[in-house]
Amino acid sequence: MQIGAYSFGDTPLNPDGSFRNTAVGIRTLFDAIVLADRVGLDYFGIGEHHTVSMPASSPGALIAAAAAATDQIILGSAASIISTDDPVRVFQQLATADAVSGGGRVEITAGRGSSVETFPLFGHDLADYDRLYAEKLDLLMTINNSPTETVSWSGSVRPAIDALAVVPRPVNGRLPIWLATGGNAASSARAGRLGLPVSYGIIGGEPHRFAPLTELYRRSAAQARHTENVKVSVATFGLVAPSKAEALERFYPGWHSLNVEMGRLRGWGAPDRRQFDTQVAAPGAYYVGDPDDVAERIVHLHGYLGHMRHFLQGDFGGLPPEHLHESLTLLATEVKPRVARLLAAK
Repeated sequence: MQIGAYSFGDTPLNPDGSFRNTAVGIRTLFDAIVLADRVGLDYFGIGEHHTVSMPASSPGALIAAAAAATDQIILGSAASIISTDDPVRVFQQLATADAVSGGGRVEITAGRGSSVETFPLFGHDLADYDRLYAEKLDLLMTINNSPTETVSWSGSVRPAIDALAVVPRPVNGRLPIWLATGGNAASSARAGRLGLPVSYGIIGGEPHRFAPLTELYRRSAAQARHTENVKVSVATFGLVAPSKAEALERFYPGWHSLNVEMGRLRGWGAPDRRQFDTQVAAPGAYYVGDPDDVAERIVHLHGYLGHMRHFLQGDFGGLPPEHLHESLTLLATEVKPRVARLLAAK
């Protein structure tokens, strides 16, 4: 089981609650990735968001920088919103990062975009949500699967490519491409049909309810005769601290701030502490606790989903960097070996 973390960036707060410069959030994220590599985490995903509180708007740029400053950790977009981006540029940026890394440490996770801020920002119509994603995913796969630099493709959402070079090529020929989904059954079936590994973002409810989706995914892959590359990963909210009480005390203020901001942007109701308490208690979707608690819950979910990677996001709402750093260190040095022992004993 690979253990990791992911982030959309987290802009620090001033004492009065206002945001500091968003560049500080990017630098803080970069430092966290370097630390994650040093302490032995397996994976770090950089998501794409375009808000003041979550400023990681260019995963490719940050992954390339991190690739030059790390040695072992797998780096990936989590996710690249290809519906509103250009798959040619996404591929080129991540292939460039792959070259910087020496090859084999960079992945693309292709998402449709649950955060719809990208549609007006890049001039796209939400009415084209499904068509944009389907065609751009096809373009991304066409580029990645090409045996040479020369690519041809045509569709309705961007100009055709007629035998043009898309460079650089990844060191090992192709990049791993994952399909991201928040629980849409059609997306699980699509991932299986295309032979892509699937990454589930589980940010609410009971995570084991995703078991039927993983079964649909694997069944779809088998029906399409895909036997390789059939993998499941899981992204959840989470934070690790020396004790459960400390983890809850550290995590709640950021969770509250995030939900206040999202409520303002999207018309949600005020955050409810009872909802928080439900999600941080097993079998809720927030993996917040001490190393034993978090490890046991990851292994419990593995019994339902059989996933090979679990990665946590805890840096939002102005989480102090020292708390993020301790969480990453505990994930690598305490949670990861506990998960390995518990799985080996099953």
